[in-house]
Amino acid sequence: MTLLDPLAWSGQGWTGSWERLSGGEIPVKEPATGEIIGNSGFADAADIGRSAEAAAAAQPAWAAAPFHERAAVLRRAGDLFYSGAGEIGDWLVREGGNVPGKAEFEIHVAAQECYEAGALASRPPGQLLPTEVPRLSFTQRVPVGVVGVIAPFNAALILAIRSVAPALALGNAVVLKPDPRTPVCGGFAIARVFQEAGLPAGLLHVLPGAAEAGQAMVEHPRVPVISFTGSTAAGRAVGETAGRHLKRAHLELGGNSALVVLPDADLDAVVSSAAWGSFFHQGQICMTTGRHLVHESVYDEYVRRLAAKAEAMTVGDPAREPAVHLGPLIDEHQRDRIHGLVNDSVRAGARLAAGGTHEGLFYRPTVLADAGDTPAYDQEVFGPVAPVRSFRDEDEAAALAAASEYGLSLGIVTRDAARGLELARRIPTGIVHINDQTVNDEAVAPFGGVAASGTGSRFGGDANLDAFTSLRWLTVRSTTAAYPY
Repeated sequence: MTLLDPLAWSGQGWTGSWERLSGGEIPVKEPATGEIIGNSGFADAADIGRSAEAAAAAQPAWAAAPFHERAAVLRRAGDLFYSGAGEIGDWLVREGGNVPGKAEFEIHVAAQECYEAGALASRPPGQLLPTEVPRLSFTQRVPVGVVGVIAPFNAALILAIRSVAPALALGNAVVLKPDPRTPVCGGFAIARVFQEAGLPAGLLHVLPGAAEAGQAMVEHPRVPVISFTGSTAAGRAVGETAGRHLKRAHLELGGNSALVVLPDADLDAVVSSAAWGSFFHQGQICMTTGRHLVHESVYDEYVRRLAAKAEAMTVGDPAREPAVHLGPLIDEHQRDRIHGLVNDSVRAGARLAAGGTHEGLFYRPTVLADAGDTPAYDQEVFGPVAPVRSFRDEDEAAALAAASEYGLSLGIVTRDAARGLELARRIPTGIVHINDQTVNDEAVAPFGGVAASGTGSRFGGDANLDAFTSLRWLTVRSTTAAYPY
């Protein structure tokens, strides 16, 4: 079976079948080479409106379907991600710039998201409540209707499927707008998997588009819930628009996550973990370790070892050199922003301990020592850059780690796990990892940040129930109630 034959989807979007879109076409580029490897349809506001109406019309029958039928579709979808891993993985590598290991991880998580979502379909739909009067009182979770999903390029498959799968399992329809730079691995792959899994037509729409399409989705009255993953600036705009329209917006935004290295840390182990946290997928991950806070007693040795690790890493085209550690950045705009932050930080006093150079979109893993209060330390870089600064004691470490507008992930490395947990209590984040770096994701775990990192945990496990259903109160009496009127 061929899931992603370009002749099928070329120049089109998915509405239950392949269809030409009003916004025309856009090229699908391979960032490693600049080669055009396909053409995608491009959605405008009119396309979003038509799909929202069609999804709303199809959704009631799906919500009324027996739970085991919905669960079976999700389980088959999980199987299809594994059986189609080779083909989907090729697109993740070529279109998304992923190294093969990252592509394999995305496919694994996508399958697990489908399996876990299948289990949601049979979860108890509510609970019995105590009541003061002679009646049955209970709650009931009901599907919201149509869920609008806006997903980014950096983990294109994971960051779409983690909303698409649970939303469908719980009886909703979905309109998905993948990033126009990754329409295939972030959208069309999902459409084809669910088509082969037996999802009824009209329940999933995949419309690559730009900000205009996203704005139309947030404003459309048939889309009561928005699941957005992207930058904090864009998320603020989505949240403001959703608020004006009195609809729910689940926002998973940026981060500048800290890795705190206490003086008793095993440096042999922590440097490998730290490099992964900052350099995995070229640093283009919201959970990337953006600040390395290292106790002054081990600071110099930590910088030396992390710089040596960075210098030893290989960068190249993952489709043609599969053993490379880092692939290409997504585009020139991203590269130029990263390089500007590195140069500005050096001018502000940081010491370039490794990297800081690029060839085309291939950026060397970079270590900036003495980087406190520099642009690369203060901002989300979204590139393979590790800013490092020292601290004197745990009070200063807690203050430095908390001194950020973001609050997504936190790593603390120490031989005393209880000490790490106590320190974590003082630093507000949505995710904490003791003796690990900041980049972790599992379908069974709630995911999300606080402050400028988003609106709290709402993907994974029970958080999906709150995200994609509404809770209502019902009562039943055996006879009609009488009142003193």
